[in-house]
Amino acid sequence: MLFSWRGGPGARLLLLSLLFLTAWETGSGQVHYSVPEEAKHGTFVGRIAQDLGLELAELVPRLFRVASKGRGDLLEVNLQNGILFVNSRIDREELCGRSAECSIHLEVIVDKPLQVFHVEVEVTDINDNPPVFPESEKRIIIAESRPPETRFPLDGASDADIGVNSALTYRVYPNDYFTLGTQNNREQTSSLSLVLRKSLDREEIQEHSLLLTASDGGKPELTGTVQLLITILDVNDNAPEFDHLIYKVRMLENAFNGTLVIKLNATDSDDGTNADIIYSFRRPVSPAVLYAFSINPGSGEIRTKGKLDFEEKKLYEISVEAVDKGNIPMAGHCTILVEIVDINDNAPEVTVTSLALPVREDAQVGTVIALISVSDRDSGANGQVTCSLMPHSPFKLVSTFKNYYSLVLDSALDRESVANYEVVVTARDAGSPSLSATASVSVEVADVNDNAPAFAQPEYTVFVKENNPPGCHIFTVSARDADTQENALVSYSLVERRVGERALSSYVSVHAESGKVYVLQPLDHEELELLQFQPRQPNPDWRYSASLRAGMHSSVHLEEAGILRAGPGGPDQQWPTVSSATPEPEAGEVSPPVGAGVNSNSWTFKYGPGNPKQSGPGELPDKFIIPGSPAIISIRQEPTNSQIDKSDFITFGKKEDTKKKKKKKKGNKTQEKKEKGNSTTDNSDQ
Repeated sequence: MLFSWRGGPGARLLLLSLLFLTAWETGSGQVHYSVPEEAKHGTFVGRIAQDLGLELAELVPRLFRVASKGRGDLLEVNLQNGILFVNSRIDREELCGRSAECSIHLEVIVDKPLQVFHVEVEVTDINDNPPVFPESEKRIIIAESRPPETRFPLDGASDADIGVNSALTYRVYPNDYFTLGTQNNREQTSSLSLVLRKSLDREEIQEHSLLLTASDGGKPELTGTVQLLITILDVNDNAPEFDHLIYKVRMLENAFNGTLVIKLNATDSDDGTNADIIYSFRRPVSPAVLYAFSINPGSGEIRTKGKLDFEEKKLYEISVEAVDKGNIPMAGHCTILVEIVDINDNAPEVTVTSLALPVREDAQVGTVIALISVSDRDSGANGQVTCSLMPHSPFKLVSTFKNYYSLVLDSALDRESVANYEVVVTARDAGSPSLSATASVSVEVADVNDNAPAFAQPEYTVFVKENNPPGCHIFTVSARDADTQENALVSYSLVERRVGERALSSYVSVHAESGKVYVLQPLDHEELELLQFQPRQPNPDWRYSASLRAGMHSSVHLEEAGILRAGPGGPDQQWPTVSSATPEPEAGEVSPPVGAGVNSNSWTFKYGPGNPKQSGPGELPDKFIIPGSPAIISIRQEPTNSQIDKSDFITFGKKEDTKKKKKKKKGNKTQEKKEKGNSTTDNSDQ
């Protein structure tokens, strides 16, 4: 095994011989191994976990896995020891054909956090394929008049291996009349010929049988053979000749069927029928040539007849022979090399793998969402692909390797603003005109508990009649949470405190799920006029509350302005119906709350900023001073069923007028006490 670490000036090279395996790691983080083809199951390839810097104990928890595009299960990793080994038969020729380089690309993926490593495993060639001739028997017709050194083309053998394992040498036996010759050309191809060593005598030998053997350069070498049956004929002594032995033609891969490739012209020095020439593909003809081209026997025109595809085949080698019509036919030969020119006829392909979804809305910038790979079967600029994202989104593409990208988070997420993104990955090649392909990635944003419950308002005022039955429902609180599912479930509880000698929970309770507030015992206005408590959402991270104020009234109750608000679910309140004051020019106007009643002994007025002393039980103040204003509110209560206009219940006047009428009003007040049996208190100086 050859192992080398390329990490800087102090790089070391360690050479070990072990199954011809090679492993090395470059500074870019890519690990390379090599393994010979046909290696047995279980053959050691490399310590992949160690070479990637992963601990053995974390392979299973981090979901260590290996993906190989289109390579099946050729290689496998033992998660117990982190060793990469051969899992099934590897045939290099099946994987890569005659390509000089052959490797298996592995994607190693681990989670927590998500990481991807790229590993290249080179498959080295072994000499497992013998040379093979196109046919087991070859018949050749040679006129006895052909001079020595005449060459007769032969079809060489092919070897599926590469390198020295495919380097072929030939020998022929017996070789009294013939020898082998090869000719190299500028295109780095060679042609095999049977060379006549001396003149033939048909009357002496009419037929020659030779054995042609091909041997490769492997150790041990492998061989293949073909039987050559040579018939010696007389008469026609001139073969057709082409202008060139090799013709080169370039064709666009989108050429229409019937497009002319080349018009061949062979000449024959003979006369008459011996000079008439028939053109044909020299046998054996490859299926690829028969599918793509046709030849006109009389004119020598070669035209396309099948679809040409640069991505399938880049070069065609067509062997043509021109045979005359003599009694003893003679043939001339040439080769046409047809190079297929690539056009931009393949759109890029986009593959999205390893989706890490859904994404938490508190995910850190740089979090990997998905792995994306692109490819284009075209070559050159037509196969160069760039990727982009549409539309604008909090994500970006990061190139991790050639034609490999990571879709990562580029800015913070907020599920309450956007819960799902449709990210479109566009791959576009550099051809002209360019082609593109798209792949859609649906990114769902997972909720986290980042929003506190919120009440509709911070404070509520509720009025409750005294002597209520136990368990009476007086109000319902409601809080909402912008989160979803379990993060949006709200429960309620009371903030416990002392009310006098007793705990708040002995007076009221709140239903944890519905938010309904209940009074647990009858309330007495004379003992408790105002009860303040706070319901809350019992979440250890968020504590938002709103104040509830419940008051029990059987007489006039005074509250600060800006606090009194009738909450939903509270008892119906009966308010005075006074709608205007006295008709004096300087009088004011009073508008009671919506839903006020007529015959009520519970009146509530808003004024402030002060909070005056409340009247005693059964007492009705005859006037109120509005702080910061010269006005005074005067109040009087008439007996039940009184026909007096209710608009006279409340009048507005100036403080000076009040002082002048003080004695008169006091007398009226005494009379009213006698009639009603009520006790009132003068709060005019409050």
